[in-house]
Amino acid sequence: MNFSRFVSRTALLCTIMLGMNACSNSMGNMNMSVKEPTSTAITAIAFDALFVVNGGDNSVSVINTENSTVAATIKLQNAAFPHHLYLSPDKMMKALAVPGMDLSAGHTGGMAGMMGSVMLMDAQTGATMKSRMLEAMNHNAIFSPDGKEIWTTQMMDNGTVLVLDASSLATMKTIAVGAMPAEVTFSRDGKYAFVCNGASNTVSVIDVAAKNVVKTIAVGKDPVGAWQGSNNVMYVDNEEGKSVTAIDAQTLNVVRTYNLGFTPAMAATAPNGELWITDTDNGKVVFFSLTSDAKLGELATGAGAHALAFSGDGKTAYITNQNAANVSVIDVATKKVSKTLTVGAKPNGAVWRAR
Repeated sequence: MNFSRFVSRTALLCTIMLGMNACSNSMGNMNMSVKEPTSTAITAIAFDALFVVNGGDNSVSVINTENSTVAATIKLQNAAFPHHLYLSPDKMMKALAVPGMDLSAGHTGGMAGMMGSVMLMDAQTGATMKSRMLEAMNHNAIFSPDGKEIWTTQMMDNGTVLVLDASSLATMKTIAVGAMPAEVTFSRDGKYAFVCNGASNTVSVIDVAAKNVVKTIAVGKDPVGAWQGSNNVMYVDNEEGKSVTAIDAQTLNVVRTYNLGFTPAMAATAPNGELWITDTDNGKVVFFSLTSDAKLGELATGAGAHALAFSGDGKTAYITNQNAANVSVIDVATKKVSKTLTVGAKPNGAVWRAR
């Protein structure tokens, strides 16, 4: 775990939020905000939209994907460095994690007393429906397959997953996992949850119905997220290991390792039958085979390439470029950037929603 990188980012965050004089007295108690985060609602959208979380200026850009324009911005209050967001199964709500720490330089770190939070927002207006502070920082907040729960991690040495009621955000269950857990995601069939334990170099597999760990899988160094593939394979991006581990979501066995030579941010199975992996080191998306580790090509997008999202018809891909403060719009068939849209500072998570 890269603690020197974490400490420098933490010191910068402290200075920004508290001021230089107060910072030295606050590093031992990293409760950066005692208020629950809220949002400023926008006019209800009536178009196919891509929601982009801007970690650097605490906002969500709303892109009209029918004409490729930034149509609105949802401002967040009491929210430091919001991260990934997810839609509810009925597409009416969004769950957003606010870890309270800048993750744009990597996902390692975590410190005692550093609080995260979860926001529940209306998917059409961005209005706050509910929010809650947590005891430790988290990386994402994701709806369970039935939409009744929100799952999020607590990034501690003795890491846990919190299962929250999707209406009240009350804790329903606490599940022990590995050290410094980052993202929690679900298999395509909804049977298992996958939790990446960054400091343990493992993935905890949780039976969603029983809510207990059924297997712990060794992967590469510093795993961050297990991304759901359309082929019922989970693709784990190992940041410091510079690799992606492919896990069969039915047998729970590792079926392949992609040794990349660059830091991956996210992986996704594209509509054209390829595995797309963002290369955050070089500002690219790299294309691989789904059945072997063969590299098929690459495309330059922007500095700090991060999240991947596809339109509902599979014709268009979107990549957030954290260090370029923009989103690349890609024609999937030609693998060319058709447009670049300026959004907020340090865009990270993105999700597409039909009108």
